Amino acid sequence: MAYETSAQGGCSCRAVRYRLTVSPLFVNCCHCSWCQRETGSAFVVNAMVETDRIERLSGVPATIDTPSASGRGQQIVRCPQCQVALWSHYAGAGPGIAFLRVGTLDEPARFPPDFHIYTSTKLPWVVLPEGARAAPGYYDAKAVWPAASLERFRAARSRPTG
Repeated sequence: MAYETSAQGGCSCRAVRYRLTVSPLFVNCCHCSWCQRETGSAFVVNAMVETDRIERLSGVPATIDTPSASGRGQQIVRCPQCQVALWSHYAGAGPGIAFLRVGTLDEPARFPPDFHIYTSTKLPWVVLPEGARAAPGYYDAKAVWPAASLERFRAARSRPTG
């Protein structure tokens, strides 16, 4: 899916603000029970984007190491004041890829899910839109993502992070 760039977002108290300088690689709506517990919601919508393409406009977020369902952990980047989770880094994707919480964007409706994952643990009252792409677990990105997004993902993982 093609998205407009320069989307802005931030935390609830507005201490941390950011801007995306590129469109997301891909947007997942994750229905796993881990995300349900972690967010206190029925699912989480994550826009995957290169970490170095998130421009910080104000504030300095805190990175918190937390457990994950994979056992490999994740780093959740949060506002140090209101503690809102802004994005995560999962071990499988590495620090070069941020899983940005779409709900922290000023206009989250601009970034609908490209794919629903872990629908085997989707809450029964959540109804997916007709025609939505979905999988009971994860998916093979090479089969699902656009070629340009796969190339950007590979490039981001090979760039040094700092």
